[in-house]
Amino acid sequence: MNRQQIISEWFHQYSDDIYHYLIYRIGATDVEDLVQEVFIKAIKGFHSFEGNSSPKTWLFSIARNIAIDEIRRRSRQRWKEKIFIQQQTHLENESSPIMIIAWKEEAKELFNMIQSLKPHHRDAII
Repeated sequence: MNRQQIISEWFHQYSDDIYHYLIYRIGATDVEDLVQEVFIKAIKGFHSFEGNSSPKTWLFSIARNIAIDEIRRRSRQRWKEKIFIQQQTHLENESSPIMIIAWKEEAKELFNMIQSLKPHHRDAII
């Protein structure tokens, strides 16, 4: 059996379990896409599966990493939206174009500085 056939068999065996795990970890939105991503990564990384654990354990470790990445992505997106809303509110109260440009530059610099921090420091600041 080639790797696609093996992964296909694992998909039929474990996709429901991985689906439920991802719903528990991140909520119900876009979970189907993330389940597919788990198995795509499994196909690409099949050479790294050594058989020291069960296929289900290996697939769940991939699902865990994908869930962590998705949580981080969503957190960054919410943070960016929050900054944009605050920026729009602030800009509406400003009348001088020079003040608006200065504030935008300051906000951009702050955002870049926060993004350059280590993840755990960034989480504390945000």
